[in-house]
Amino acid sequence: MNKPLILITNDDGVAAPGIRFLIGLMRELGDVVVLAPDKPQSGMGHAITISSPLRMQKLLVEDHYKEYCCSGTPVDCVKLAVDKILHRKPDLLVSGINHGSNSSVNIIYSGTMSAALEGAMVNIPSAGFSLNDYSYQADFSHTADYIKKICLNMMKYGLPGKTCLNVNFPKNEKKIKGIKICRQANAFWREEFNERKDPHGRNYYWLTGIFENTDKGKDTDEWALKNNYVSVVPIHVDFTAHNAIPIIKKWKNNV
Repeated sequence: MNKPLILITNDDGVAAPGIRFLIGLMRELGDVVVLAPDKPQSGMGHAITISSPLRMQKLLVEDHYKEYCCSGTPVDCVKLAVDKILHRKPDLLVSGINHGSNSSVNIIYSGTMSAALEGAMVNIPSAGFSLNDYSYQADFSHTADYIKKICLNMMKYGLPGKTCLNVNFPKNEKKIKGIKICRQANAFWREEFNERKDPHGRNYYWLTGIFENTDKGKDTDEWALKNNYVSVVPIHVDFTAHNAIPIIKKWKNNV
């Protein structure tokens, strides 16, 4: 029997420890194809490359495993893999493991999660995995059993159309209590730009900020992570604010 076909990508780059750990796990579950950025692409969101050509490099091809990198974004990687590498639609797309949390509003900026959303758009069961630890030497070992369990369930049961999973793990400091199926916390970044001068006296700016969670609900991804649970948030590509439609229809000047 054919093994499941699993596509892997990320936004930290093909050499990042997070994706190397994820590759090892997925090779236990099926045939694996990796196409990931050749350099870090964090914060790229759902960006695609349209102003320059994409370059793709074959890194390794062997039985049940193929690995490539490309010069584009995580979404570029998914599009390119589906169109030029894969001989059929994959049974699963996984993105990550990201070095750093993608909970709450961070999903808006995340290349990791945009790759998963791109998979969902073409009805591939997809998930993005992130660890709440930004260290390059982060310990991913405590995520293994949960990732495999989630992936096996996705391949067995599927997901609703145009839906993917945003999965975040707490740092490996305490024993994980389990999995919580959550909603996205209503949190935000209080941002500012640190202004500096270069050697020529010209101003330049570094974006900085403080993450603030004003959502006190116990059903959110932020609560789950704070209380040492794995947070799983189902997300979809429909941005429509359905609750706003009847309100806007009442505008006097609405056509």
